[in-house]
Amino acid sequence: MLMNEHSFFNIFMFISLHCQGEDDGSRLHNMNENCPIVGIGASAGGLEALETFFNNIPDNNGMAFVVVMHLDPSHVSLLPELLQRRTKMEVVKIRSSEQVAANKIYVIPPNRNLQICDNVLELIETPGQRIKSPIDSFFESLAQDQGRNAACIILSGTGTDGTLGLKEIAAESGFALAQSTSSAKYDGMPKSAIDTGLVNFILDPSEMPRHLIEHFKTSVMNRSNTVTDTEILTSILSQILLIIKNKMGHDFSLYKKKTIFRRIERRMQVLQIENIHDYLLLLQKRTQEGSQEVGILFRDLLIGVTSFFRDKDAFKVLSDTILPELLDKQPDNYTVRVWAPGCSSGEEAYSMAILLQEYMATSAKSMNIQIFATDVDEYAIERARSGRYPQTVINDLGEEYCQRYFTKEDGYYNVKKFLREMVVFATQNLIQDPPFSKLDIICCRNLLIYFSPELQRHIFPIFHYSLKDEGILFLGPSETTGQSNSYFEIIDKKWKIFKRKPHQENTTSGLHFTEPQSPLKMEKTNTRPAATQITELSALQLVEMILKNNNVPPCVIIDNRMNIVYVHGRLGHYLEPAEGRLSNQILEMARTPALREELSSAIHKAVLHKKDVLKKNIPFGMDDSKLFLDLSVKVLQEIGSLKDLLMITFTEKPHAKATTATDINKQLPANNDASILQKELDNIRDDLQTTIEELETSNEELKSANEELQSTNEELQSTNEELETSKEELQSLNEESVTVNAELQAHIDELSMANDDIRNLLNSTQVATLFLDTELKIRRFTPKMQDIINLLPTDIHRPIAHLSSSLQNIKLTDVANHVLKTLEKHEIEVYDVKDKYYKMRALPYRTSNNVIAGVVISFEDITSIKEIEKTLIDSEQRYKSLFDNSPFTVLEVDASGLVKYIDTHHLTTLEKLESHLKNKNFKSEELTNLIQILNINDSGVSLFDGSDKASLLKSIPKLILTTAFLSKHMQAIVEHKSNIIFTSKIHTISQKNLECKITITIPKIKKPDHAANTILVLVPV
Repeated sequence: MLMNEHSFFNIFMFISLHCQGEDDGSRLHNMNENCPIVGIGASAGGLEALETFFNNIPDNNGMAFVVVMHLDPSHVSLLPELLQRRTKMEVVKIRSSEQVAANKIYVIPPNRNLQICDNVLELIETPGQRIKSPIDSFFESLAQDQGRNAACIILSGTGTDGTLGLKEIAAESGFALAQSTSSAKYDGMPKSAIDTGLVNFILDPSEMPRHLIEHFKTSVMNRSNTVTDTEILTSILSQILLIIKNKMGHDFSLYKKKTIFRRIERRMQVLQIENIHDYLLLLQKRTQEGSQEVGILFRDLLIGVTSFFRDKDAFKVLSDTILPELLDKQPDNYTVRVWAPGCSSGEEAYSMAILLQEYMATSAKSMNIQIFATDVDEYAIERARSGRYPQTVINDLGEEYCQRYFTKEDGYYNVKKFLREMVVFATQNLIQDPPFSKLDIICCRNLLIYFSPELQRHIFPIFHYSLKDEGILFLGPSETTGQSNSYFEIIDKKWKIFKRKPHQENTTSGLHFTEPQSPLKMEKTNTRPAATQITELSALQLVEMILKNNNVPPCVIIDNRMNIVYVHGRLGHYLEPAEGRLSNQILEMARTPALREELSSAIHKAVLHKKDVLKKNIPFGMDDSKLFLDLSVKVLQEIGSLKDLLMITFTEKPHAKATTATDINKQLPANNDASILQKELDNIRDDLQTTIEELETSNEELKSANEELQSTNEELQSTNEELETSKEELQSLNEESVTVNAELQAHIDELSMANDDIRNLLNSTQVATLFLDTELKIRRFTPKMQDIINLLPTDIHRPIAHLSSSLQNIKLTDVANHVLKTLEKHEIEVYDVKDKYYKMRALPYRTSNNVIAGVVISFEDITSIKEIEKTLIDSEQRYKSLFDNSPFTVLEVDASGLVKYIDTHHLTTLEKLESHLKNKNFKSEELTNLIQILNINDSGVSLFDGSDKASLLKSIPKLILTTAFLSKHMQAIVEHKSNIIFTSKIHTISQKNLECKITITIPKIKKPDHAANTILVLVPV
């Protein structure tokens, strides 16, 4: 039965809650409340990658993005504006105490570091360290605050910023991406991240959004379901751990279940596998894919995250208090032995070496320091041996320690030789391999938190056995001795520093150096690859066959390091194991000094000249015997996988054998042969002594030369460090310059687009426009300007006074000078030789900083307007002639009652005084006494709200033409869209009544706020 209907994470939670005594000390993160937060680190060349990334991610993705770049503090960053053009998500520059929200992009300001706590971003003043690492700083806080809810992306940039922070993200089961080196303009940061082996995917920026979305989408953390099928899950987990044990040789069955489940879950999320059974099937595949995944999961379970002086206060307590108490009582040249199990990439081992070196410097004591640093991860051990760390470690070490114990090279810090020689790195399985003994200190920090209580109970007796009396055990802040407190007493409770208790009865009776009973049954495997073992075995068998078939005398076969790899025959007369540590070095096994000298000489000659060497009659004897032998060194050809071999044969001289000095004297002739031989021997010894003295002299000279070279090397090293410092400063400036240049280039592109928009706008308006500078030189003009002045593109920067225009009534230089002097707009109508009219506007050219930088002159073609005006004037003249010659009397009265027009042709009709009617100030109210209303049309009745004409005529006094009437009823007359027509008697001066038909009209006008004049037409009946 498969777990298709249940969540893997729920099963994990169920088992975790039922695992008694387990507490990994890790923080719990509420995944349902917080949106995923993605930290993006970039430097030189990162702007293009960021734009590509945000171009390809959906706007409503449910994630928050925090962009951390190396920005120049002396320039205002345009990064938020540039990114806003690539996405509809809101892009903001971070301010302190800013709450993180989904579908939003946060950009760090220049010269600040950034931290996150409880989903709130906090800006921090940049500390004074020389190597700034804002990306590492933010990633580390993001890992601590968000755990598996965090993701990090490393984009283009030089240096190594972001690498340490990525390790922290990976340690908390976060998601890590790095830009491919082929797509990055600068591959330093991505390459450093990739080298950690912790990056989940190496991608181009355009591919990253899809993997991010799929990672969080396929997360298997559905907590709403209940889980009951724990037996199935336990079985699957056991099968996974068995696969790891069979292929990698390491048993994780006694590690904490929470830790194992969390790391397996992380791999499932990366591979987008929702069912743990499917993941088991992947591991079981006999393919390269399956084998690779086993190795990746193995390294993931090891969680190799560490740093220099992690928990600085703890190391300070160790340095100030613990070490003096432990070592002050020890004599000079005392050997301090330290063991650092689970050393990972070596930072804490080197930290211990630095502390001990500092102790010797302050206490003026000379001690031998031996630090044994071990780990089960061979890859981590190789990195630790190299002693090469990213330059951002200066933030953990401090500048003083970096200068004293490290050398800078190619953007990395390398451990100096004297410090490196204090530490011995080796692959060791703490659980099953024999431990070191007679130790002063064990530094095992943040390793036991991953072990189950049963495994911890197995480890503490081993630590007790390994330490001397009152030896120090240094654990991590979340670790304790638990039920094994009978082995250690606590010295510092906060920082978990313990001292070994004296040996007690039965405390080590059950001690054994094999791993505790595992629930897994391991298949039989060899620690070395089978192919290599078969090859070497076949080669040695071939050697043995050749030696036996050719009756070769007793001999040994050695490699290029003088180690014996094969022995043929009985060689006890010549070779024997030396006292002390077992060694297979042939020179150490030579039985006499004379034989050792001859062996060394012959081997060096054979290796140097690649030829066989034969030495005859070598005196050799032990006790009272005197022997002579021939020594042969032959260079062997490559045999299988065995290379650079030498075969050394020992052949005794039978005729020279004697048992005592007396017997030798009897065998010599009676003549002076013996004295001759003795003299030759003495001469040879003298020659040898001379040669030795010459060799010693040469050695002294070489030593002196070596010291001089060492001094020169130190000077060169000092110069190199200065150059490295300058290089780092230049590199930092270069990164900031590249970022600024990228922003400026984007700004230039934006300005170019705006310039194109303005140019197209000016061209499309068909308005002639001329731009002049303060010296009245042409800066720019629109094509329509060529209709007024014969301009060419080459006339740019020419004075306008040098060019003639077609304008007749104006000089452009006078207008421009007037505008520059008054700083006011100037408008005038002008015309050219072709009778084209223009409205010319000239105004100052103002910059964005309100600086006058010239004059702008525009010409609007109003020829058609002028033609319309002429037509209107002609029309007005015609209509005036018509009114003047009509049989009617026409008056035009404005809103104030002032008579604006009256045709004098009909003055006789009204028999009025000409002097009164021709008066410009004659008001319509003066006509009121001359007019009597006789009749009114329907519009008039409606206007005055009358019920019938008879009553209305009686109620209305004489003709109402007052200002109040006109003001009150003018708009009403307009709204009725009809004229008021009535018949009235006009009383003339001669007291005659003239009956007239009077029409009142208010013409329609387009401007609602403009008062129209009232037209009165009087027609005698």
